[in-house]
Amino acid sequence: MKKIPCLDLKQQHLNVKKEVFAAFEKVYEDTAFSGGKFVEDFEKNFSVYCDTKYAIGVNNGTSALHLAMLALGIGHGDEVIIPANTFIATAWGVSYSGATPVFVDCTKDTWEINPQLIEAKITPKTKAIIGVHLYGQPFDIDAVQAIAKKHNLFLVEDAAQAHGAKYKGKQVGGFGEMACFSFYPGKNLGACGEGGGITTNTEKYNTHLHSLRNHGSMVRYYHDEIGFNMRMGGLEAASLTIKLKYLEGWNTRRKEIAKKYFAEIKNEKITMQIQPSFTDSVFHLFVVTTENRDAFIKYLQDKNINPGLHYPVPCHLQKAYQNLGYKVGDFPNSEYLASHCISLPMYAELTDAEVQTVIDIINQY
Repeated sequence: MKKIPCLDLKQQHLNVKKEVFAAFEKVYEDTAFSGGKFVEDFEKNFSVYCDTKYAIGVNNGTSALHLAMLALGIGHGDEVIIPANTFIATAWGVSYSGATPVFVDCTKDTWEINPQLIEAKITPKTKAIIGVHLYGQPFDIDAVQAIAKKHNLFLVEDAAQAHGAKYKGKQVGGFGEMACFSFYPGKNLGACGEGGGITTNTEKYNTHLHSLRNHGSMVRYYHDEIGFNMRMGGLEAASLTIKLKYLEGWNTRRKEIAKKYFAEIKNEKITMQIQPSFTDSVFHLFVVTTENRDAFIKYLQDKNINPGLHYPVPCHLQKAYQNLGYKVGDFPNSEYLASHCISLPMYAELTDAEVQTVIDIINQY
């Protein structure tokens, strides 16, 4: 039997190859390889898609988080609250600015940041909360936003996995001061190369972010602050503009696959992420937990299914953050998730037969 991988980008790129290569030809003709018209076109299209006033293209999602912190004036001596269970880039954005990430546990069932635990972590040094739309499912934005407003804190959405996800019917990306996206190739909307973006409805942030990504400069060779070389490339932007046209269709297919997984996987050894009624996930990942992960992974691999692992070590237990003094047991839900999670195959090009095979094999475990 042909192997079923967790993610396969080849078919997607075969489907859009002609259009993407035609767009690359235009970039070549204009030699607009760094910033320029093709980036501006994508920014306009993506801001419309996210229903925000502005979108700023940058070189990757980690830079997006970094620049968002700087644009908010966050730096040395400040603290930013983030979930313990997220990809490490959420924490990097805080650390790069000179601030300290302060971790909070997730809920036991949705695996999103637990709003009930946030206020206990707020100190006079706290400046912002970053909520992560983990696996493509929005966190409880209203609950977190209410805490942010009560304590006069910034709210930033980490939407790196959530292109097109909706919260109470509204597209993510415009709820906080800013939202940060990754266009890493494996994302629901992925560039042919690296890429990232920031959306906002605030003009001053838009202006500042344009300067920060371009050496702290709004006028060439005049530098108003210490800036960065974090521009998006023209080829990456051109590929994203083409792919953006297909994103809704790809997301719809992911939802169909997820719906089938939820309905037909009937094995008490497998636990799935709870989907609150107010969220509309785009299922960047379809994560489950099981007690004996190693045995389950071996079982799937023996049956020609290659699962993924996102993420086996929570942020607070990473060696890079051992100086912060966290220990095993501090965030039990995040730690349980990290040591028991497995990502099932999830991409729009999965066939009905492949999806059924995954379901049948899991049900036989």
